[in-house]
Parts: sequence; C-alpha cells; structure tokens
Amino acid sequence: MISIVGMSTMTAMTAARWVERWENQQQRYAVDREERFTVMADVVEQVTLGRPAPLVLDLGSGPGALASRLAARLPDAEVVAVDADPLLLELGSSHYGPALRYVEAVIGEPGWMDALPLDRPIDAAVSATALHYLGEESLRRVYGELAGRLSPGGVLVNGDHISPDATRVSELALHIGRLRTERHLDTSEDWESWWAEAASDPELAPRLTGHDRGRHPECEGNDLTLSGHVALLREAGFTQAGSVWQFGHSHVVVAVR
Repeated sequence: MISIVGMSTMTAMTAARWVERWENQQQRYAVDREERFTVMADVVEQVTLGRPAPLVLDLGSGPGALASRLAARLPDAEVVAVDADPLLLELGSSHYGPALRYVEAVIGEPGWMDALPLDRPIDAAVSATALHYLGEESLRRVYGELAGRLSPGGVLVNGDHISPDATRVSELALHIGRLRTERHLDTSEDWESWWAEAASDPELAPRLTGHDRGRHPECEGNDLTLSGHVALLREAGFTQAGSVWQFGHSHVVVAVR
C-alpha cells in the first residue's frame, strides 16, 4: 500500500517532457495556479523561518510541482512528496531528482500517516487541488491526523476548490474563475487525454501495463464552503484558520496548530 519511491531508471528527457505536459494540463483545474503556488510557498517560508531543517509534506503531490518549488525556496528543508500514483511519483523522481523524497500513499486511508517515514513533527503540510476528493468524514479524520503530527505553530496550507459561503457570490466566483482560466489556458490537453497519450509512449507504456487508477480512493467529494472547512479545522485542533488568498473558487486556506 505504501512505499518509498527511489530514483528510477526513466530517462530525464522523457520525464521532463511528461512532467511539463502534466503541469500544462493542470492549469485547467486550478485558477491562477502559479500564483497560488507562490502564495503557498510564501506562507511556508514565513512559518518555518528560523526552524532548523524543517519537515514539509506535500499531500497529493503528483510529480511534485509544488514540492519542488518549496525545496528551492527552503534549501535546508526536508520536503516529502506524497501521492497515490506510482507513475506520477516516478516521473517526479526522474525529473526533480534528490531534492525531494517521494512516498506512495493513499491519503485518508486508515493508518496512512503512521506508515509515513516521519522521524519528527511536521512543520508544514501543504496540499494543492487534492483534498476536495475526500468526503466530509474522511476530511475530518485527515485534518485531525495532521493536527496531531504538526509541531506547535506549524501549519496546514490547503490550496483547493472551496466555495464562498453566500450562494450567489459562489456562483459569481465560479464564473470569473472559469473566465480567467479560459483567457490564460495555453493547452488543449486535459487529464484524460494526458493519460491516454502517456499510454502510447514507448517508455511509459510498460509502466502503465496493469496500472490501476481505480485503486486510488473513490472520489467522495464534499460540498463544504469556506466556513465549513474552517469549522472542521478548528474541531480538529487547529487554533486558527482562514483564507489568505482567493481567485474564483480557488482558495488558499491556512490552519495554524
């Protein structure tokens, strides 16, 4: 179920090509994605300032776009990229190299955090466009588990699809987010076409033989608004929680332990 992904034999050229295509298609699913990454890194950098060798987790990391940016901003940090998909982790390992530690794990599965190789409290946990897949009860459990492993003053930084509380405002936020994406999207590729094309690449195809994306946790989803997330975070043991950035439905929510 959970394993540490080591350096692979995939060629760097192949990894670079497919990581770039992955990042391009992901623009569809996160409004102003690069700015959101910058804001999240700003928060982690500020919170970990003065902490020796801070430990940072990226949950649902994919190949490691956010994790690699955090490693560049925090050269003394140990950054662990956690994802359920072995191909995405192998692509990241081949492309980004030893700056990151890669771990295969299904977030929210019973015992998933206990199986991670953590030798000290976490200073920051980040997640980008991943936790919305969890149902409310699963999310409540994950928030509680993270709160229990974070160091005092540590943070959870969640960049995800989160609706404003007011219904009409939420509708307008979704609309302006879609317009923003349409104006700036520079690729026709999406999630499904990326996987279909990857399966036709001679170097990736053998790795996808028997590759079961259905083994990922079922997308339960939740309809929590911003205040709903804040309430769950406070219930989980975080002392403070709120949004520090928003564009459309894309929020960066920070919770302080």
